[in-house]
Amino acid sequence: MKRKLLSALLCVSMAAALLAGCGEKPAEPTTTTPDTPDAGGTEVAAESGDAGSDEEMLIYLVSKGFQHQYWQAVYQGALEAAGEYGVKMEMVGPASESDIQEQVQMLNNAINLKPAAIGLAALDTEACIDLIKVAQDSQIPIIGFDSGVPDAPEGAVYANAATDNYAAGELAAEETYKLIESKITDATEPVRIGVMSQDATAESILNRGYGFVDKMKSLAEAAGKKVSIEGHTNFVDKCGGTVDGADVIIEVVVPAAVQAELSVADGSALLNKEDIIAVYASNQFSGEGLVNADANLHKLGADGVVGVAFDSGKVIMDAIKSGTLSGAVTQDPIAIGYKTVELAVSAAKGETVSDVDTGCKWYTAENMEDEDIAPILYE
Repeated sequence: MKRKLLSALLCVSMAAALLAGCGEKPAEPTTTTPDTPDAGGTEVAAESGDAGSDEEMLIYLVSKGFQHQYWQAVYQGALEAAGEYGVKMEMVGPASESDIQEQVQMLNNAINLKPAAIGLAALDTEACIDLIKVAQDSQIPIIGFDSGVPDAPEGAVYANAATDNYAAGELAAEETYKLIESKITDATEPVRIGVMSQDATAESILNRGYGFVDKMKSLAEAAGKKVSIEGHTNFVDKCGGTVDGADVIIEVVVPAAVQAELSVADGSALLNKEDIIAVYASNQFSGEGLVNADANLHKLGADGVVGVAFDSGKVIMDAIKSGTLSGAVTQDPIAIGYKTVELAVSAAKGETVSDVDTGCKWYTAENMEDEDIAPILYE
């Protein structure tokens, strides 16, 4: 499919998604017809298929949102796969990643359409559990993508197309440590590394945080330093706990809700601590919060507090270009969307499928234009 057409379709879909209203949690799935409007998405027929054909395969993706440009890139990849495989594809998502019940309603709508397969990036698996069982009983294959569907009923999710988020968090820690090693090894007083997490429920976000904290802790300990994990209890309990007399403090902050102003407040609180030497933001939302927090503080930079992010988007990319942020880890959202549809088509045909790691890369101002980096960055 030609890129210009992809861009046009993408813009139409995003506009439709952002105008969608909120749904309510259903007690039971309701019956709808295939032409019933669905909140949050736009059905797109592949050029090689017949949109009016009853036999044409429908692949239905329920994402975690459309508020980040990341999801638009996922959509682009899904659309490309739909065109190549000659299937119809619809992708929907709530206006915010805190709108769990809206996503539940969208999953309900998807099941009622009886698609050949469903791609699901669950905001809260427990909230979706009844509908997941309905899909399973209806023999509709589910393909997890992005954070997937952790703790889903056995056999309901056929495969996942996602970044190995723990490994991606480790990569972020390794690259960050290179930038702050001397600040750790030469320190005569305790130093602090901040970690900003969008939430403490989504598996992808948690694993990026766990991977970063675990790897940073092991690197500092290998240098003979005593490390304490502080802040949110999920990370304290998982990553080694709080200890007295630490040389390195890794503090994890999580906002009470997924709201930009709360993330900015978290970033400001970290940057204003006298012992802070680095801050890692584990997704686009928190990365933008960190950059916006520094807008008036001007503490980030190679000669100040080292800032590292995850994902891309214009705010993060501009901050890297200007030197405000030192670098970031990017997923390959186009590959995630593409592989989700590819796996869904195979599963719908009864073929055996397995998990796909869609990869990640570290990028800086120096390599952003490289041929293996530029295509997977999005504004």
